[in-house]
Amino acid sequence: MINKKIKILILIFCFNFLLVNSILGNEKDYFLTLKYNQVKVRQGPSFEYPVKFIYKKKYLPVKIIDSKDNFKKIIDLKNNDGWIHVSQFTKKKSAINISNLSIVFKKPNIYSQPLVRLEKGKMVIIKKCRDEWCKVTSSGYGGWIFKNSLWGKIK
Repeated sequence: MINKKIKILILIFCFNFLLVNSILGNEKDYFLTLKYNQVKVRQGPSFEYPVKFIYKKKYLPVKIIDSKDNFKKIIDLKNNDGWIHVSQFTKKKSAINISNLSIVFKKPNIYSQPLVRLEKGKMVIIKKCRDEWCKVTSSGYGGWIFKNSLWGKIK
């Protein structure tokens, strides 16, 4: 009877351990932005791997999903993936608008003056975020947008 209880406790402990690890394991994913106008994405984590494609957008946000030596495995908004050398990243905050025609407001509330509508896919530079709002700039416009309209480095 005691052996059975010990086995059940061990099983419960192992299950909880695996569950917590799988939940916390997803928190290792984080965002960085591209440092240059041209960044090569490789098929593997070394300069010996061939170039898969080239990004041509400075400050484009990418999600880091793995790391090996001096390379980070990334995935972008369109699920393209590959490996980029760490020297090609910056910690500057940027994001991509994922909502169709999001409104940028003068102040962080919906009763504030609307300044501009952003098309889906438009990149913005993040100045700061608080609560559910982020202060952004894009194409000469600056203001506040809902955080849930953005994909990228907003923390």
